[in-house]
Amino acid sequence: MNKTTIPYKIYLDEQEMPKQWYNVRADMKKKPAPLLNPATLQPMTVEDLEAVFCTELAKQELDDTTAYFDIPEEIRNFYKMYRPSPLVRAYCLEEKLGTPAHIYYKFEGNNTSGSHKLNSAIAQAYYAKKQGLKGVTTETGAGQWGTALSMACSYFDLDCQVYMVKCSYEQKPFRREVMRTYGATVTPSPSMTTEIGRKINAEFPGTTGSLGCAISEAVEAETKQEGYRYVLGSVLAQVLLHQSVIGLETKTALDKYGVKADVIIGCAGGGSNLGGLISPFVGEMLRGENDYQIIAVEPASCPSLTRGKYAYDFCDTGKVTPLAKMYTLGSEFIPSANHAGGLRYHGMSSIVSELYDQGLLEARSVEQTEVFKAAEQFARVEGILPAPESSHAIKVAIDEALRCKETGEEKNIVFGLTGTGYFDMVAYQKYNDGEMGDYIPTDEELAKSLADLPQT
Repeated sequence: MNKTTIPYKIYLDEQEMPKQWYNVRADMKKKPAPLLNPATLQPMTVEDLEAVFCTELAKQELDDTTAYFDIPEEIRNFYKMYRPSPLVRAYCLEEKLGTPAHIYYKFEGNNTSGSHKLNSAIAQAYYAKKQGLKGVTTETGAGQWGTALSMACSYFDLDCQVYMVKCSYEQKPFRREVMRTYGATVTPSPSMTTEIGRKINAEFPGTTGSLGCAISEAVEAETKQEGYRYVLGSVLAQVLLHQSVIGLETKTALDKYGVKADVIIGCAGGGSNLGGLISPFVGEMLRGENDYQIIAVEPASCPSLTRGKYAYDFCDTGKVTPLAKMYTLGSEFIPSANHAGGLRYHGMSSIVSELYDQGLLEARSVEQTEVFKAAEQFARVEGILPAPESSHAIKVAIDEALRCKETGEEKNIVFGLTGTGYFDMVAYQKYNDGEMGDYIPTDEELAKSLADLPQT
């Protein structure tokens, strides 16, 4: 097919939007290991989780047999403000690279929050409102989840309290201000407003923080306020469920033009965008209907899949959350202050971890300067300034396209462009000024943080 048959942007009609979320766990013969209660080491129940999450979300979290969940009409109506999102054929990038490969990217940055995070934020806010809650607490890394949740909460008149990883709070002031514009309270983490925050600051003076720290503070804040629940922007099964709209739309758009993806690439921090993008494709693999090469791309500075251990661990630094079996660097691992704040998480979604362990996807780690080199190359030819997180996928997509140039293969490469980088200009400035470096943790550093994994 050529440009006359496949447009630059493949748009779906509103009627073609998914009406159900897809739960990939239903097709997994070997399910992800259950969340464990840290006090009893027994599998968490809905009743256990209700103290932290909304009831409906707790049910979604533990349901690994229902394949499809109806998307409530109120959520679908909100989705219509920015969905369906376009699947873009990167003709300009293909031409610049001189590759015979066909490159497609699913662009999730066409909303004010600037990323895919709104897909789950609006769902979680909807269930909180339906339950009659006053508000929610959360953490955010680069700020895209916090921005998305502040938008969703303002839509449903809910209070929103965000603990933002300290280095991102300082590096990305404009994203912080978008959150405040939507009515959220934003606190740099670790803070001195919670017991866990004060403890982490005492143990690690001057720490730049991590998502694990911010999660601990947000959970503590929720438990001390009547009528509040905690919500999380990645890692959890419920989040990957909501994000399946990305993959479902991608597959519908490809099918519309008779295109079969050969390689599917996503950046991987906690697993929300990657899990959402790949879920329907993995479902086909699990059912024996198709085969795909799936690549998870993570920062070399926080390499949970490529250098972590598959074990039960706390999801947070303060050790107050349930235990999840996942690829982890240890809950006490605090990554270097790299500029892909949304990927600075010590663990990985249990679903993504189990799929990786089963060999259904591969993982690659890439260094920060190479990521920004790819980001600028993409921006100059495709006209979108990508988020640092998304640029990890861009880097590997370019690598794969150049490999096709060597072999002459006309592979269809699909990657997730999870968001825009217009509030990440401090990072781009550091790169352009030659002040950005690469940090790779030593084996000794990882061994130290992995030495304290909980005994299960």
